[in-house]
Amino acid sequence: MRPAWETPPTGPSAALAATIAGCIPVLDTPRTRLRAMALADFDAWADIFCSDRAWGMDGPCNRDDAFSDFAITAGFWPLHGFGFWTVTGRADGGVLGFVGLNLEASNREPELGYFLIEAAEGRGYAREAVSAVLDWAQGRALPSLVSYVDPANDRSIAVARAMGAVRDPLAEAIFAGTTDAEISVWRYWPKEAS
Repeated sequence: MRPAWETPPTGPSAALAATIAGCIPVLDTPRTRLRAMALADFDAWADIFCSDRAWGMDGPCNRDDAFSDFAITAGFWPLHGFGFWTVTGRADGGVLGFVGLNLEASNREPELGYFLIEAAEGRGYAREAVSAVLDWAQGRALPSLVSYVDPANDRSIAVARAMGAVRDPLAEAIFAGTTDAEISVWRYWPKEAS
């Protein structure tokens, strides 16, 4: 039995949740659709964050901590006017992963993050979804945009490079002496850009 916090709402609460989700833009690529995160997506989130695959994202964690992170991530939209999307396959609507923009307490500037379920990795979905988010983000007047990537995460680095990001040693130097000292920073555009 699912705990109450993982159970989708019904009645008027479900209607309000749908109205709020309807305010988040939908982005389409040839093979994916990026839509608002929903409680029904949490199992895919938990599969990622509660597994050894979360090694580069401070994981693995337990299911309750994964839910807290899921709820925080979904809450970026009303706080910053940007946030995360659930990436689904256009052919079947199945959840492929998550991509979006955030600004967590440990971030020095807006971050573009992306992670997929294991079955979707290596098939180009991340590049499609990241490209769509980058196009959307260009109109947001963000002063900068980076991805914080574990240096051992070759796949994430390949996506960042393919999207035109370049490694930023000056931004990495800011993390010296912190728990994130080993992080690599991949910059999509500089603070001077508008």
